Amino acid sequence: MVSGLARRLARAFRLVRQDLDEGGMPPVAAGDVVRQGEDLGRWGRAQRLGFAQLTGVQPWMYEHVLGITPAAEEDRPKAQVNQAQKRAMRYGAVRQFYECEGHPTVPRKHVETVVFGGDGEGQEQREVLLKLGAWVGSQRSRAASPAPERIEQLPAIGMRWA
Repeated sequence: MVSGLARRLARAFRLVRQDLDEGGMPPVAAGDVVRQGEDLGRWGRAQRLGFAQLTGVQPWMYEHVLGITPAAEEDRPKAQVNQAQKRAMRYGAVRQFYECEGHPTVPRKHVETVVFGGDGEGQEQREVLLKLGAWVGSQRSRAASPAPERIEQLPAIGMRWA
């Protein structure tokens, strides 16, 4: 019994092959090629990004029959930043502001530059501009709603809530 996913992969493969036989180019970006209602560019991009997870003869067929090769590192999307990482980055920015300025009063329009990333797992460091003053103001206005451990983090460096 063939799964729905296997049927969709086989259909996309067949549609790409037909397009190539008619003189088309290997689809590599969403919207490149749409055939019979299928966005083959989106499918091709997904195959390129997930090339390492292909099994059996799929890598060979995709590369030699369809011309779809693994995505280069610069073609890969940047790693997503989760909420815990964003929160840690913001608290670090407040600490950085406090250490530089010597006081915990962040002006409402202040933008702080922080270095983020470089966790040793292939993620590169990058500078991020944070609207720190707006965030601190927002935290103060919602002081009762965050978890107690989060509320305690800013006063630990002298930040006041009232």
